[in-house]
Amino acid sequence: MIERILVVCVGNICRSPMAESLLRQALPGRVLASAGMGAPTGEPADPVAVELMQARDLDISRHRARRLQGAMIAESDLVLVMELSQQRQLEQQYPLARGKIFRLCESIKADVADPYRQGRKAFEEAFRLIEQGVESWTARITALDARGRPSGR
Repeated sequence: MIERILVVCVGNICRSPMAESLLRQALPGRVLASAGMGAPTGEPADPVAVELMQARDLDISRHRARRLQGAMIAESDLVLVMELSQQRQLEQQYPLARGKIFRLCESIKADVADPYRQGRKAFEEAFRLIEQGVESWTARITALDARGRPSGR
């Protein structure tokens, strides 16, 4: 059963906080967190990301960036990254975590490009892909949950 989910990007101020918030809404009862491989620790979420989430009644205004630590990966059942290069880097850095690190948009074989300092249109495109990835992973996790339940016999 997938209980603990970690979402990773570079800075933990745009993509991963948006994905974390959407996953938290879609999968209540799970432990969700996000971190960045090069996060500016303590920085707030990007204002454009905050606006996009507010438009969907989700508040990430209190989010503060955290730098990825090995313990975060070890404690997670599933680690979702934004880009294939991030997946490969983490699998190389944490070989015991292979098999639980995946791209958020793996179902469509797509990376979610970093919208940082790219303007609102880039944020909207990133959000669209993040939303698609969250929907796909939510369906997969829900299906796994259903298979893991006792049949009642």
